[in-house]
Amino acid sequence: MKTEGSGKLLRIFIGESDRWGYQPLYTAIVEAARKAGLGGATVFKGIEGYGGHSVVHAARVFDLSSDLPVLIEIVDSDEHIRAFLPQLDDMVKEGMVTLEAVEIIAYRA
Repeated sequence: MKTEGSGKLLRIFIGESDRWGYQPLYTAIVEAARKAGLGGATVFKGIEGYGGHSVVHAARVFDLSSDLPVLIEIVDSDEHIRAFLPQLDDMVKEGMVTLEAVEIIAYRA
């Protein structure tokens, strides 16, 4: 079955070493998104990047960083994404969040 519609893409840019309690922040965000009933979340680990402090973090042999960039993407309706934003306000201490309008095509068995 194929369904189509409009929605929001939520992107959360954080560091690999960011924590929420005793677990990685990216894990906590994915669990919070699942509990909030959002459609799905994917975590991507970057191989190089820099943020607000302009410090380059890279996965090179001679420059092993312990704080590589991490990107979490979540797609759902505008209403569901915006309802989830207050939880991110509590969880993300340093990073960036972006929102984009997207067209969603979902395939389901």
